[in-house]
Amino acid sequence: MLRIYNHNLNYCETKYKGNWMQKLRIGIIGFGTVGAGVADGLVRNGELISRRTGILPEVAKIADLDITTDRGVDLPDDVLTTDMSDVLDSSDIDVVVELIGGVTTAKDVILRALSCGKPVVTANKALLAKHGEEIFAAAEKSNADIYYEASVGGGIPIIKVMREGLVANNFSEVVGILNGTCNFIFTQMEEANAEFEEVLAQAQDAGYAEAEPSLDVDGYDTAHKATILASLAYGEWFGMDPVTIDGIRDVTLQDIKYAGQLGYRIKLLAVIKQAKNNVQLRVHPALVPAESLLGNVKGVYNAVWVSGDVIGDTMYYGQGAGRDATASAVIADIMDVGLNLKTGARGRIPGFQPHSSSGQAAGENQIQTRYYLRLQARNKPGVLAEIAGVLGRYNISIASVTQQESRGETTPVVILSYEAREADVQQALQEIRTLDVVSENPMLIRIEDLG
Repeated sequence: MLRIYNHNLNYCETKYKGNWMQKLRIGIIGFGTVGAGVADGLVRNGELISRRTGILPEVAKIADLDITTDRGVDLPDDVLTTDMSDVLDSSDIDVVVELIGGVTTAKDVILRALSCGKPVVTANKALLAKHGEEIFAAAEKSNADIYYEASVGGGIPIIKVMREGLVANNFSEVVGILNGTCNFIFTQMEEANAEFEEVLAQAQDAGYAEAEPSLDVDGYDTAHKATILASLAYGEWFGMDPVTIDGIRDVTLQDIKYAGQLGYRIKLLAVIKQAKNNVQLRVHPALVPAESLLGNVKGVYNAVWVSGDVIGDTMYYGQGAGRDATASAVIADIMDVGLNLKTGARGRIPGFQPHSSSGQAAGENQIQTRYYLRLQARNKPGVLAEIAGVLGRYNISIASVTQQESRGETTPVVILSYEAREADVQQALQEIRTLDVVSENPMLIRIEDLG
């Protein structure tokens, strides 16, 4: 194999199986599940990638504290190191891949690589959601690329779609199922007729949920991804502060069943929606039409529904997590970096490009949508009229009422509203909680009809 180094363009050309091509030397920091998946994918399909791109990827160095555990990847002995400086400070590394996670050491790794002018690929959604502005500013200052496809939607190329494929569009809505754990839980609750805690235990046993599941079930993982998509859609890096976040712990099997009877399924959604001069940015369980595309996304799969003024409605579906799905997205970013180096096109796609914003992020009370309200009402005359009176005083119109027959002292009542303001709905709920005719705390879930 003959190598010729071109130090002006910072890459080396290699004659591989009779063809000249660029050799891309990759340094990976983090050799856990995803890091091992990336290394395995590059080793296993490196020749295929080179035929498609004209670039031969080489896993040159992998840094991790544990380099003795067998990850099932066949690598030369000198590739593994416990010192990340062997990646960050080496002139033989063309691209740094950060896969350690977290928001402390990972941030230092990325900023250090960018300060040296090295392009970076990361899957770190939490870091970008919290410190994206600082990281993108560092990339611009150093004229170094940063790619982060795997931070949202696993193997679904939604970042590339938003930044490149749909660049001609104003976005009215971006709605996504972005957490496979929560989607698995809701699917199993429906199909196995089981309550939340039982299904959560199944998800933990299957490896879909962590032993401490708060990041997933309380909505924060989805919120990290939502703020990245919202920022790409509307040209302002929102961060986490404006995101309304509700988790799924309070959704019961009873709610799953009632939603099904009404023609809906419950999903944990990221909802990003332009409304006049505001951007609604929220994460919460929601009723979606059961026959809709999003309504039929089951198990650990993810999907993102995007509405643009030129393209219309589109949806992107696939595996949202796991070793191979995430590795696929990371490798695609690595090869984008390689193509930029090959053509001398650093900065071709900025990490984040601020542009004319569609307004400020809306506060929680500015949200307008439809609502599902479940009450446990006493079996006595005039109850529905009393509840309807409260809703009416707060300008909440009732679309439908379903009352289940009961021989006990109370009966469940399910109300679907027309579109209403969140502030009005919350005030109405406060008053309803004080009524003698309501025996339990009401359950409120938003409705997204899509489009």
